[in-house]
Amino acid sequence: MSDTVANSQSDLSEIESAAIAYFCDGVRVLGLPPSVGEIYGLLFISQQPLAQADFVARLKMSKGSASQGLNLLKALGALNEVEGPDARRTYFEANLNLKRLVGGFIRNQIRPHLRSGEAKMDGLLEIAERESDPEQKAFIQERLGKLERWSQRGQMVLPVLQRFLGE
Repeated sequence: MSDTVANSQSDLSEIESAAIAYFCDGVRVLGLPPSVGEIYGLLFISQQPLAQADFVARLKMSKGSASQGLNLLKALGALNEVEGPDARRTYFEANLNLKRLVGGFIRNQIRPHLRSGEAKMDGLLEIAERESDPEQKAFIQERLGKLERWSQRGQMVLPVLQRFLGE
């Protein structure tokens, strides 16, 4: 559980604290900021939609952390904007559609990393071509071939994973 969650436990019910801890563990594994898990955890267990100010107050997080977490959750498709009691504020509820959540994560987190890896692979291939030692060059090309096959398999697995995890 993050320090933010631990510090705010007195303001949260036991179930809210437990849900937040659960999602914080999940986002940690995925390499996402703790604010993402805190916000989604609170939304997941909340019966009422919440506004950014609610996260700042209830989770004792900065406006910047709340904004960063909300923006990432929006990009992942993990939030739905809904009407709330104050028409001047934007309210959110958790999106519970697993297929949409997985699709958003793949689209916004995994695919950009794979594309970045492809560009780096091109650079590695260029360097390998300049290698003057034939034995070393063959070894490097074999390893890069393996890496390229891994990347291709990853690209093929992502749509299957999305379909498999869809509800």
